[in-house]
Amino acid sequence: MTSTFLAFLGVSILVIVTPGPDTALTIRNTLLGGRQGGVFAALGVATGQLIWALATSVGIVALLVASEPVFEAVKLAGAAYLVYLGGHALIAAWRNDWSAPSIAAGPRLSAAASFRQGVISDLGNPKMAVFFASLLPQFVPGGDPSFSALLSLGAVFCVLTFAWLAVYAAVIARVGDVLRRPPIRRAIESVTGAVLIALGIRLAAEQR
Repeated sequence: MTSTFLAFLGVSILVIVTPGPDTALTIRNTLLGGRQGGVFAALGVATGQLIWALATSVGIVALLVASEPVFEAVKLAGAAYLVYLGGHALIAAWRNDWSAPSIAAGPRLSAAASFRQGVISDLGNPKMAVFFASLLPQFVPGGDPSFSALLSLGAVFCVLTFAWLAVYAAVIARVGDVLRRPPIRRAIESVTGAVLIALGIRLAAEQR
């Protein structure tokens, strides 16, 4: 049982530390809302994952994965949202919205908006549904994928995700004064926007 759980932790950490949409969103929201913005984005991502874990535990995810039209609809909606966020970032960079010192220095994104973006971004990624549906049952002690066992493993994954992204937010916030300088902020927002759009396009084009 211990070795199985340790194996689960190893796989989970490897997946979590691999940069993706959640990482890009956390970095962007930290720049827009300070450490609070980044932490609430991380909390939103973890909440979205917890919903996926709960859906996996009750069997809803299996139905989603089995239904091609529903799966495609969720995938396209998630991809569109990533493209929307990336496009918004590129427009802000093109307009150079941070040229005024008062704007560049202060947080602009509310905690609620950052949390909401994190939740929507994660729920719009059906790859998380496939991931939970395929990963969690493999590490259930005794091979019995009960509701409590699946949910417990999913909750552990969510906590690890939140901790990792919260550390990201803390590091970005610590050097925030430098990163919020208008030229640097504009460059980072441009790169982050392009990354989000690219991730959205890749998500839309991916086959299961």
